[in-house]
Amino acid sequence: MTDTTAARTQTATVPTLTEDWLSVVVGLLFFVLALVSLGTVDLLGWAATTKIWTDPTHALAPFSKSFSGLNGLAALVATFLLLLGVLSATVAALRQDIGRFAIAFTATFWLAYAAWALGSYAHFAAVTPADFKKYGIGWSLRLTNEGGYIVALILGLIIANFFPRLAAWLEAAIRPELYIKIAIVILGGFIAVTAAGKLNLASSVFLRGIAAIIEAYLIYWAVVYYVARQWFGFGREWAAPLASGISICGVAASIATGGAIRARPQVAVLVSSLVVVFAVVEVLVLPFLAQTFLAHEPLVAAAWMGLAVKTDGAAVAAGNITESLILAKSAAEGVHYQPGWILGTTTTIKVFIDIFIGIWAFILAHIWTTYINVTAPGGRAKLAEIYERFPKFVFGFVLTFVIGLALALSLGKSQATQLTSAIGEANNFRVIFFVLTFFSIGVLSNFRKLWEEGIGKLAAVYIVSLFGFIIWVGFVISWLFFHGVKPPLAG
Repeated sequence: MTDTTAARTQTATVPTLTEDWLSVVVGLLFFVLALVSLGTVDLLGWAATTKIWTDPTHALAPFSKSFSGLNGLAALVATFLLLLGVLSATVAALRQDIGRFAIAFTATFWLAYAAWALGSYAHFAAVTPADFKKYGIGWSLRLTNEGGYIVALILGLIIANFFPRLAAWLEAAIRPELYIKIAIVILGGFIAVTAAGKLNLASSVFLRGIAAIIEAYLIYWAVVYYVARQWFGFGREWAAPLASGISICGVAASIATGGAIRARPQVAVLVSSLVVVFAVVEVLVLPFLAQTFLAHEPLVAAAWMGLAVKTDGAAVAAGNITESLILAKSAAEGVHYQPGWILGTTTTIKVFIDIFIGIWAFILAHIWTTYINVTAPGGRAKLAEIYERFPKFVFGFVLTFVIGLALALSLGKSQATQLTSAIGEANNFRVIFFVLTFFSIGVLSNFRKLWEEGIGKLAAVYIVSLFGFIIWVGFVISWLFFHGVKPPLAG
């Protein structure tokens, strides 16, 4: 849960069906529908995908060649209608206004997808000399079509800061954490199928990621808490959520920490907003630094994104952009890495950081209720609070990973090819949810409004902590654990 709107309702009664659990349901729905194609029926192959283009009429096409007779625009309309129906049902389960969401989501989807399609323009997305020849162009930014994520983010920022009324009108559908959680649930299966062929390397990445997380955050939290308290004079109520938000996992950690220590709601609101703003900056800067300086250490770059970039959406997004940039640069040099390993490493690290949130929130709740804000005898944190604060979408990620890995290891060669295709269809929707996430993060980032709310002093703590040591400590730890570890080569 890293949506700033969650901070405004953290003291409310938690419904039986939460956004966190519903993201698991929706992610599993797309995953299962994709697996049906292992039989005789292809349920998702008709969904639209965007190709690199120079002629906009050739930009859209159905994902599966089995539906090649379907018009690309018609496939996109059908894709929109499916998402509208599924997400409207999700909103209904949360007992929120379906009509308002449906109208706002219609605009959100088409604006975000237009940005994605624009990012697939050949001068932005073409990578190899063969691409240049195919599309008849002489230059390209070599972003691959996933440069559309950046375009979607920039469009969202323009709307937030220059068209605030439009941003407010879109608010009902601006749900970055719902979108990214669904995407991560789907991503589990994609990572599993990718890892199945190289289990030794996958195991190494897994264990190195856990070790890196523990080492990084034993350093991060204590230093940020000290800086906030001693250098900037913040009380414990502000320093603890700041330390968690800056060091662990952005908005989710600040909200969980605020709840654990019973901080006032506005504390988590401002810290959460701050995290979103800086996450945008990191997404726009760090992947390009990684491409420039770490193209020959791709998994160092991947781990760095997971340890340095805050919020689930921004971290996974940064990992995705980093993968696209590094794969493009490597391909131009004649080295073709297998896709999925850079993004998978970033996501794995981020998922384990999310698990750490629940544990750390419980520890802080115990400390606060036992030693700092003791309200009554026996009023101590219960073990059940770990489960309460545990990010539930992680269950979905683990489930799709386990199912995908089990299938990949048990199926024959021909069926394994079918599985790869099926997971690709699910992953196509994961990409769309990523696009919605990028756009939503941008729309939430009204810099002027956040400044008026008194975010300046908090931002000073963030700047000192993030750029003073977190980014660099994260880089050093990433280098120590992942230096020399390379993704397998394609083919």
